[in-house]
Amino acid sequence: MNFDHEELTLMMLYNPGDRQGLIQELRLMQCYLAPDEVALRKLSDKVIEKLKLLTDAEFEKLKFLID
Repeated sequence: MNFDHEELTLMMLYNPGDRQGLIQELRLMQCYLAPDEVALRKLSDKVIEKLKLLTDAEFEKLKFLID
């Protein structure tokens, strides 16, 4: 699964260390978004959908260091 720079940054900011935890954190963050924060909602929805397609083993191999 390919994640772009923006997606990886969002994942790095909310990552508690595991895939399911990250999905939960992103969903929780979405609860606090203002109605006009459409771009962040779309980005987080996109990341959540991609994370659902990964296995836990694949998630552990992801690199969250941003160059």
